[in-house]
Amino acid sequence: MYQKYIKRLLDIIISFTALVVLSPVLLVTAALVRIKLGAPVIFHQDRPGYHEKVFRLCKFRSMTDERGADGELLPDEVRLTGFGKTLRATSLDELPELWNILKGDMSLIGPRPLLVKYLPLYNEFQRHRHDVRPGLTGWAQVNGRNAITWEQRFAYDVYYVKHISFLMDLKILFQTVAVVFRHSGISSATDATMEAFTGTKSSVEKDGGQQETDF
Repeated sequence: MYQKYIKRLLDIIISFTALVVLSPVLLVTAALVRIKLGAPVIFHQDRPGYHEKVFRLCKFRSMTDERGADGELLPDEVRLTGFGKTLRATSLDELPELWNILKGDMSLIGPRPLLVKYLPLYNEFQRHRHDVRPGLTGWAQVNGRNAITWEQRFAYDVYYVKHISFLMDLKILFQTVAVVFRHSGISSATDATMEAFTGTKSSVEKDGGQQETDF
């Protein structure tokens, strides 16, 4: 009952209320992004959502468009400015996703929507992360965010899918506030954000344990 009806109703109420209440924050952030990083203010990117249906994710841009002599974009760590790092540390860059939640592309709580190019790389276990709407925050985000391995992240995502409930969503919501204030897990150990997912070759962490899985 909660997953099928109540969760979506809460998403609509909360996202609409947040868009209204936080509109001054959204406007100020948009103005600062325009001044610091230029146009466009909003970054759009295709992401897979519920049942792998692709939608357009909205975020405040946090990186410049600097390119090298070959015309290719420079690495993330070069294009991510101090202002951009602050946006990510405070999660202000994620606020436009409230519109995605209101539209029904996303939920307030759920596995984070990743890149479309990762879809062919998921194994059968990992693919279950798309059995629910992706979220603004999720179980993996309050258990390490970008500082954990991809396999750990997917294990947390699928655990959430299997144990989704109002109490769990409430727990994740409160823990998210703590994570944002601590500015924890923003970067991985080897990358300015998170290194690219290239597929799981051997074991996959599942429900707190290890299961051998062929990729």
